[in-house]
Amino acid sequence: MSAKLRLLPWPGLAGQRSYLATDDGDSPLSRLADEIEEVQLRTGVELLDHAAKMLEDRKASALELRFLSARLSEALRDALRVAESRGERLPEPDDDDAGRDTPPASAGGTNG
Repeated sequence: MSAKLRLLPWPGLAGQRSYLATDDGDSPLSRLADEIEEVQLRTGVELLDHAAKMLEDRKASALELRFLSARLSEALRDALRVAESRGERLPEPDDDDAGRDTPPASAGGTNG
């Protein structure tokens, strides 16, 4: 059986995508990746709170806003990488589950 590839939440030395090949989702490196993802997402939430306050402050300089924009861009990039990584690790749906989220044709339709 071949190991699954997990997109890691940090780039490689040259900025390239980094992957972990493992079937053990509880390996030390997998746990570290989970912890880093949580830190990245928490940082994004904190930056959003900071941005809301800074945007209310009419005295914020262009330099401060540019710095904030750069940090928000980094946080968004991290969050998108986390979402991609987690999405790739979702289990494949069973054939029985394929249409479960779709309501039957008669449900909620108009009478006609």
